[in-house]
Amino acid sequence: MSIKSLFKNINIKRTHHSFPLKDSTFRNKDLIEGIKVILSKNMTMSRETEKFQKAFSKKLKTTHSLMVNSGSSANLLALQCLINPYRKKRLNKGDEVLIPTICWPTSLWPIIQSGLKPVFVDVDKDTLNISLQDLKKKISKKTKALMLVHVLGNSTDMDELMNIIKKKKIILIEDTCESIGAKYKNKFLGTFGDFSTFSFYFSHQISSVEGGMICCKSKEDENLIKSLRCHGWARDLSNQKEIEKKHKNINNKFLFVNSGYNFRPTDIQAAIGLSQFKSLNSFIKIKNLNRKKIIKKLISDKRWNNQVRFFNERKNVEPSWFGLTMLINEKLKNKKNLILNKLDKLGIESRPIIGGNFLKQPALKKYNIKQKSKNFPNANYIHDYGFFVGLKSSVFTEKEIKKYVDIFFKSFVT
Repeated sequence: MSIKSLFKNINIKRTHHSFPLKDSTFRNKDLIEGIKVILSKNMTMSRETEKFQKAFSKKLKTTHSLMVNSGSSANLLALQCLINPYRKKRLNKGDEVLIPTICWPTSLWPIIQSGLKPVFVDVDKDTLNISLQDLKKKISKKTKALMLVHVLGNSTDMDELMNIIKKKKIILIEDTCESIGAKYKNKFLGTFGDFSTFSFYFSHQISSVEGGMICCKSKEDENLIKSLRCHGWARDLSNQKEIEKKHKNINNKFLFVNSGYNFRPTDIQAAIGLSQFKSLNSFIKIKNLNRKKIIKKLISDKRWNNQVRFFNERKNVEPSWFGLTMLINEKLKNKKNLILNKLDKLGIESRPIIGGNFLKQPALKKYNIKQKSKNFPNANYIHDYGFFVGLKSSVFTEKEIKKYVDIFFKSFVT
């Protein structure tokens, strides 16, 4: 039975946006790989997951890669690994972890959930990424780690950042969930730190519907993450046989040696994700091309009047653009909501830049965070003026580009 015949009688819900934040990247060949796993009736984490992990490590040149059910779970596992009693050099309750103020909830919450203290750092207005000047100011004797967010396919100056953290002996966790495939000096983001995380959620550069990957550099951390990912089981650890010898009185099929979660993916996700991953370079090229097309068409139009400012990649960065990010002209600040509502109504979906200045979010009031949003001017600027729109995963036609540009300029006539 073909994919077409399977879908013939399925009511597929369509978005009302001509240009949504994310169009589906799923191709028939991706879905067929998932269907093959379903038809095999062996759908839990197994061979397909292992294949994806190996392919991921090979392409990105990561040491150890473990697939999980989401990028958010990957972030939590990284922090839980760092505080785990089995880790030789572990973090202690109250240790400080630096994090950029422009971030996503599940970049922040694992720090708090692990009994550590988040310390917010302002961002760079030109790249949206962490401000290295403010980073230096925020480092204290209690600083033990940095949750670095690579924002929307771009990066900070990784040479300078690595010099800072090596000098201060700070553990680096790279949240690369929005930036898979981006490179700094021809080295993939997500390969600099002790840990790195990736997301394959529907809206990201590649997708397994839900899913993520956590990478680490040491065998010790890989074993801890494997166990934490799966109930604290001793199963599949490199030292499993050694552990079993110490605990002969317990059934070795059900030997639990650590705390844990159930963050396992399914082989359905892995099969779809691997199929998409094989086309990562192509997806990145198309988004980069579409972004250039839109910007060129906008600024060459007679209606162009610097309504917005665009971001460029940092020097030495080969970006993997997540969307088309803009800062609205300061003169239009009071009309921002009106403009974005009009964009939405006419067919271009938009959203804030990640979670905006996260110190402004009401959830933080319950967690005894002492830092105040007003003390982060660059994050506030991006919060007030920034937004982004989607980039198609197929090449824009001239007709589509014209429609896109017309909607843009109509939305700025208020």
